[in-house]
Amino acid sequence: MTKRDRFINVLNHKKPADRLPMIEWAHWWDKTHHRWQKEGLPPELTGEDLFDYFGLDRLECIYIYGRGSKAPGPAYHGAPIMTDQESYDKLRPFLYTDDLIEWAAEKAKALREIHERGETTIRIWFDGFFWFPRSLFGINDHLYAFYDYPELMHQINQDLTDFYLRAFPVIASIVTPDMIAIAEDMSYNNGPMLSEDMFNEFIAPYYAQILPMLKATGAKVFVDTDGDLAPMIPWLVNAGIDGIFPLERQANVDIVQIKNDFPNLLLMGGFDKMAMIKGEDAIRNEFERIFPVMQKGGYLPGTDHQVPPEVSLENYRIFIKLYKEYCEKACITTGQCPK
Repeated sequence: MTKRDRFINVLNHKKPADRLPMIEWAHWWDKTHHRWQKEGLPPELTGEDLFDYFGLDRLECIYIYGRGSKAPGPAYHGAPIMTDQESYDKLRPFLYTDDLIEWAAEKAKALREIHERGETTIRIWFDGFFWFPRSLFGINDHLYAFYDYPELMHQINQDLTDFYLRAFPVIASIVTPDMIAIAEDMSYNNGPMLSEDMFNEFIAPYYAQILPMLKATGAKVFVDTDGDLAPMIPWLVNAGIDGIFPLERQANVDIVQIKNDFPNLLLMGGFDKMAMIKGEDAIRNEFERIFPVMQKGGYLPGTDHQVPPEVSLENYRIFIKLYKEYCEKACITTGQCPK
């Protein structure tokens, strides 16, 4: 069974074979990487090399961005680069450009051979319809824009949708993606940052336009939203989304309860990254917490966000050891391992 086969089996709620996939859906923090180098990690290893070094299954990402490096950037993280219709019209020529499609196509070509051999799984990454307007309006003004500039919000998301309808077929003609991730981050520690009515007005109609195209490839579509996403799960399910991540424990997300309530919903992440700081007993206890979900299927276990720099290389090695143990155990205890 190839690495890609393992991943696809889980996405299709099939029985595990030799073990569940072992993934890191996001690269490690640069500060974490630097710490580990001081603790003995070979300095020549890049972020991509670490997947093989730690024995993880590769999950490669092809980004399809609506705004590239040629567009004006914010003065600081979360700052606006536009404020109203006039400033959007001036910014518009720098968005949704052909060179962004060409860049993604080159990445797809580079991954095609190892993907066809089953050595990696491919995820297409889109800026979502909450995320992208925020990157233009800035974090604070974006939330006001739902009320102050509703027509402009719809125009931005329709322009973005039209770009995806143009860009995705180009990439899909090169590689067949296994998974789609729509980056939204529209929830935080205390729940969603918009109401269900706002979601249905400003987000769901654009999902409805792209989901048929995405799912026609056989790929499963996930939404990436940090914090406590539990209240919005019914919204996402009703909109046609197949899965969610990263399921952050620090926001009190309970993946056991979610799996009980939504058995057909695909899950990814969920392991409390903070447990890695505390050593082997805490890491094992966290695997015990999520183990019932690992046994039920439709779940890609992994850290609930990037591994923080407080995690030592030694503790991360312990995490990897236990990760493999529980991914194999999930197969054995359900009686689904090949003899």
